[in-house]
Amino acid sequence: MVQYVYAFTEGRRDMADLLGGKGANLAEMTRLGLPVPPGFTLTTEACRAYLTTGAEPDGLAAEIAAHLAGLERAAGRRLGQADDPLLLSVRSGARFSMPGMMETVLDIGLTDDSVRGLAKVSGSDRFAYDSYRRLIQMFGSTVMGVDPALFEGALSRLKESRGVPDDLHLDAADLARLVETYKVLIREGVGEPFPQDPAEQLRRSIRAVFASWNSERARLYRRREHIADDLGTAINVQRMVFGNLGPDSGSGVAFTRDPATGRPGPYGDYLSNAQGEDVVAGIRNTVPLTELQRLAPSSYARLREHLETLETHYRDLCDIEFTIERGTLWMLQTRVGKRTAEAAFAIAAELADEGLITPDEALARVGGEGLARLMFPRFDATAVGEALAHGLPASPGAAVGTAVFDCAEAVRRAATGEAVVLVRQETTPDDLPGMVAAQAVVTSRGGKTSHAAVVARGMGKVCVCGAEQLDVDLSKRRFTARGVTVEEGTVISVDGSTGAVHAGAVPLVDSVVMRYFETGESSAGLVDAVARAMGRADTVRRMEVRANADTPEDAARARRFGAQGIGLCRTEHMFLGDRRQLVEAMILARTDEDRERALEALLPLQRQDFVGILEAMDGLPVTIRLLDPPLHEFLPDRTELAVRIAAAEAHGDGTSEHDAELLDAVNRMHEENPMLGLRGVRLGLVAPGLVAMQVRAIAEAVVERKRAGGDPRAEIMVPLIDTVEELRLVREEVEQVLAEVSAAAGVPVTCPVGTMIELPRAALTARHIAREAEFFSFGTNDLTQTTWGFSRDDVEAAFFSAYLDKGIFKVSPFETIDREGVGRLVEIAVAEGRAARAGLKIGVCGEHGGDPASIGFFHAAGLDYVSCSPFRVPVARLEAGRAALAGTDTSDTR
Repeated sequence: MVQYVYAFTEGRRDMADLLGGKGANLAEMTRLGLPVPPGFTLTTEACRAYLTTGAEPDGLAAEIAAHLAGLERAAGRRLGQADDPLLLSVRSGARFSMPGMMETVLDIGLTDDSVRGLAKVSGSDRFAYDSYRRLIQMFGSTVMGVDPALFEGALSRLKESRGVPDDLHLDAADLARLVETYKVLIREGVGEPFPQDPAEQLRRSIRAVFASWNSERARLYRRREHIADDLGTAINVQRMVFGNLGPDSGSGVAFTRDPATGRPGPYGDYLSNAQGEDVVAGIRNTVPLTELQRLAPSSYARLREHLETLETHYRDLCDIEFTIERGTLWMLQTRVGKRTAEAAFAIAAELADEGLITPDEALARVGGEGLARLMFPRFDATAVGEALAHGLPASPGAAVGTAVFDCAEAVRRAATGEAVVLVRQETTPDDLPGMVAAQAVVTSRGGKTSHAAVVARGMGKVCVCGAEQLDVDLSKRRFTARGVTVEEGTVISVDGSTGAVHAGAVPLVDSVVMRYFETGESSAGLVDAVARAMGRADTVRRMEVRANADTPEDAARARRFGAQGIGLCRTEHMFLGDRRQLVEAMILARTDEDRERALEALLPLQRQDFVGILEAMDGLPVTIRLLDPPLHEFLPDRTELAVRIAAAEAHGDGTSEHDAELLDAVNRMHEENPMLGLRGVRLGLVAPGLVAMQVRAIAEAVVERKRAGGDPRAEIMVPLIDTVEELRLVREEVEQVLAEVSAAAGVPVTCPVGTMIELPRAALTARHIAREAEFFSFGTNDLTQTTWGFSRDDVEAAFFSAYLDKGIFKVSPFETIDREGVGRLVEIAVAEGRAARAGLKIGVCGEHGGDPASIGFFHAAGLDYVSCSPFRVPVARLEAGRAALAGTDTSDTR
């Protein structure tokens, strides 16, 4: 029989797939002997069964009852017992952390009878009714579907009538009245009363938490974080401990190190006389964790010991939730903590120095996306004036955008391409779509462990929390600070590294990490940590990293960034600007002599382009792709030409002969689907002299560089091959031109000839094509288009968002390689190509070559190199190193 419920004493850290991250870690802390309130976990299998059938699986209720009876025996009291009630919490706990995305219900077991018993046994009427109103509010909104704004409104009106700033100043009588108000709101809102049966409260809470796995905000978060929809969530049922019992009680969140910078801890927030939800919700501003040393020195000392135990045991930054109940410390949760990119590099380096992890494990714990964020610009310190407000630097970086004050407006404006900053008093899980859309998040309340801070750090968003100088007026859609009123739509700048909020757009400067890649100069701190990770990656990686570069400037930059050659030099970019007229002349040529004159004019220009690129990459391979796009792309737009001619005729100016010839050529070359038309190798085979001109320019550039003492290593790549016959014909022409230039110059010129694999047929017939190709390079942009039947320029805007929403895509196939389809073609071509030609060099030059999530696949598929834009070269180097360490134990830090 399937076991659906595990006591904390039965689980282990490595059971996270079954018990969820929270449940597995509660079990692990219990095994370590830390003070964990007892409880049990309902497995992810139980959740999946419930979501599939809409009913609890057979046997689950009996298992829950048995474990509940065990809790009751150990506590010496029963759930909801009138004179001394056992109270429970029900919390979600998925395999991967999803902070605030699913439901929690606390204080289960309180009723009109048991609240009086709790008041008597605790000696505090206020505590009892505070706990009861929390249960009714959570249960009413989470389980019964009452609009949470109704509860918030009632609480706000009560505080206003009593003239108090927060709920802490409400007395027992106030809270008892609030309980009655809440019960009326439930009865009027859903037509049934708040349940007075503790068993019903528990049963319905469990079902609600299971159902919250498929809530809109949870699904959005999973899409954003690429978490699978079919995992389900575990549920942890735990004996309540209370941080709202008075000034000697409280709740907090602690990190073993600063999750924003990586500095050693302890670090976090504490709120006295509060339950844990108050800390993350940001309803009252917390105090720094170090203040706990003054408020409760013995609890602080024990917490320090437990933090050290956990970091040593997990060998990583740990995120802990704790409660102090009248001087007794309880550990409620731990997990490997989310951290910013800066903190990830710093912590990995420091843990390696401390001997807790190996250098390879340190490399496995940083990532390319994080490195890319560190390369983003920051604010220019010399141009920063006095800030409007300062808050807590919750997630670093620099962002500029227009201020917006609600989630819907953030999404609406961002959809039009506008950069926005979401400004709130505090955020809730319902604000997630707006946080995703925004460049930065600013709150006037909350600490570094509030919902806004935790979620923003996980997404790599700039965030400032607890900026108390901001008087945020949501109804009027504005905030006021230092006598300045900022209306919605006004540009502000947010510095997540200092916590400053500025009016207007502050200029940006390059990051210190970018400067390191530009100059190679290392220094202490973050740059040293990045340098060490890059050094280790370069040591262990098998794949080379090349760059896609079309100019000497881009080639030189790529080399500074560590590129080991050029994997794609697009020659069509060399035909733009002033040279377009020469291409027009070639296209409009009426005779062979006219065409040859146009090609001869292009030849020296192309040659000099190649000379500069080969010089910048001296000693390294430069893969030059012959002309790929259809020729009509070098001509004026068809409609624009027709309008110009019609306007000239309407004004009696007459049509110029040149425009008429151009329009005739455009009409002649018009194709319904030009991306699948006369382009690439097809164009080279039917346009006389075009391949010969380009190859001659390459060969003569090689000669010039050799005569200058250089070591040019040009490679010639033929695009859009469908059949081996196409490649054979072009290769014969290439070799003839190379031989002619070599003989004329008296300098040997040899250039490997290979092809792009960018059509499904080419991948499926790779065993034939490899007989004529000395290398393959996967053009995954076109391979994705032709495999899926997508026109990228059309479909991304048309329906990709709907496909992502419906779960058809987890991520765009143009962003991350489609392993099952496109990836399968890659694997076939690699295997068959190398079977036909031993040692066949194979790389990828599509945009996937710089995508961290795709690089691991290319490593596993056996590619020799990836090629990407110059600015992605460091990212690709890092990820190629991480891919070589596949199987290294690395903690999840999403």
